[in-house]
Amino acid sequence: MNDLTSRSFEPVIRPAGLDGVLVSFGDALSEPANRAALAFSASVARAGIDGVEECAPSLVSVFVQFDPVHLGYDRLAARLTALLQDRDWYAAPMPEGRRFIRVPTVYGTDIAPQLGEAAEAAGLSVEQAIAQLSEARVRVQTIGFAPGQPYLGLLPEAWDIPRQTALTKSVPEGALVVAIRQFVLFSVSSPTGWRHVGQTALKLFRPDSDTPFFLRPGDEVQFVQVSPDVMSRHADDPDGGAVIEAIR
Repeated sequence: MNDLTSRSFEPVIRPAGLDGVLVSFGDALSEPANRAALAFSASVARAGIDGVEECAPSLVSVFVQFDPVHLGYDRLAARLTALLQDRDWYAAPMPEGRRFIRVPTVYGTDIAPQLGEAAEAAGLSVEQAIAQLSEARVRVQTIGFAPGQPYLGLLPEAWDIPRQTALTKSVPEGALVVAIRQFVLFSVSSPTGWRHVGQTALKLFRPDSDTPFFLRPGDEVQFVQVSPDVMSRHADDPDGGAVIEAIR
């Protein structure tokens, strides 16, 4: 996952079904490729291209959905190509409106029972693992798999650990799991092949809210270590005791 990988990758535009376009900035996850996807997606949204119905970033790509009755693929691809040539997207500034969020997190104990296993896979002691994970300031790279569920990274290279070969039957809502230099924070209870290393009280999916997804691509998050007693005090707070500040 070397950041230089993206520098040698030329962005690619491909059709995605009858009404979609996929613009890819890398063939593997890296910080520049994710930055490019987030910045380019925001730029496409700002451009207000007539006939574009949706624009959504993923880890290293942007999906653009369009109405083929009003906008043909060739015309849209030409517009996107011109936009790609407008700047170096791998070095583009991040979109505005991002936030830095510090989330109280319990590491290990019987609440997050796979911390020791994950630390061993990373070649670290439990104490070293907690220090690295709780000090990391990671970016929401994309939202996916479940409503409002973020993939966050990149973690230090020691955390380029594989997923499990077997599934954990279920982790609870608010579970913090780790693999391949990423965190995933679970928005619902779910089976997983990622190792459960931390637990939060954060409610990511809020279907009755005007903004049902709490986190947004580009937000930055730090999972700050607290005791189980401290986390329990935030059980009725949908923010889970998180401290939120604007990134300027």
